[in-house]
Amino acid sequence: MSHNPHSQEGVESVTILGTGPAGLTAAIYAARANLKPLVAEGEQPGGQLTITTEVENYPGFADGVLGPELMANFRKQSERFGTRFIQGNVVKADLAKRPFTLEFADGRVVKTQTLIISTGASAKWIGLPSERKLLGKGVSSCATCDGFFFRNLDIAVVGGGDTAMEEATFLTRFAKSVTVIHRRDTLRASKIMQEKAQKNPKIKFVWNAAIEEILGEKEVEGVRIRDLVKNETYDLPFKGVFVAIGHEPNTRLFQGQLKLDAAGYLLTEAGSTRTNIPGVFAAGDVADHVYRQAITAAGTGCMAAIDAERYLESGEA
Repeated sequence: MSHNPHSQEGVESVTILGTGPAGLTAAIYAARANLKPLVAEGEQPGGQLTITTEVENYPGFADGVLGPELMANFRKQSERFGTRFIQGNVVKADLAKRPFTLEFADGRVVKTQTLIISTGASAKWIGLPSERKLLGKGVSSCATCDGFFFRNLDIAVVGGGDTAMEEATFLTRFAKSVTVIHRRDTLRASKIMQEKAQKNPKIKFVWNAAIEEILGEKEVEGVRIRDLVKNETYDLPFKGVFVAIGHEPNTRLFQGQLKLDAAGYLLTEAGSTRTNIPGVFAAGDVADHVYRQAITAAGTGCMAAIDAERYLESGEA
């Protein structure tokens, strides 16, 4: 019997959507509070870290750790305290009344008193087979994760918004040169970010250009670019390609039910993980377009579990 006095037969106390750092940290805390959490794995078990190779900035791993290995450890730790997992994807969520109802792609239905949404955000990609093939072998969507591996090399950044300028500026700490490749002849980035990038002697710009192919068999060796004005192609040599055309939070399921910001991220109350619906909490990149780190996601996962536990204890559920 869970220590939640309000749990009904067949109704979960806590259901967590997502198995990245936020979801699994929430599971560790909820399980240790004896709430017997149920975790829905979603489309990408382990989250974005499973497509990252080396993680060198997660505290506690002096020599770095492989992304998939780190997430496997998170998972084992949550299972040790009694977390249960359910495979598959939630396709429908009814948050209008409690218990909340979740419907899976295969027709299974889960009813739950509280819900922690940690479905993450997905990097937007160019959509090339060569990009997919070389992911983690020179192709990345996270400068703070991978910039370190490109010391004294020539690299490209794709995009023209704030993310692209931030990544390009950050990467100049490591790279020999950073070339920003943009489809238009002007940037979408804010004035201050543009000026910072344009003043940086290590950053060059290629305008009116689209990447048609990322070159290389085992690792990135360059890119094939189409000049969108002259309609000609040419190749440029690079050792790394950072795709910075934005992230998309995985919140489609909750549109019209939960408050989202203009970019689709879940809005939470200041200093907490509570959403606009009591009993529904948000953790990790699904509610964070600023930091987007494993450690910050894990931190909000912990907060969400504590918030859910207090909510259940308060007798509101």
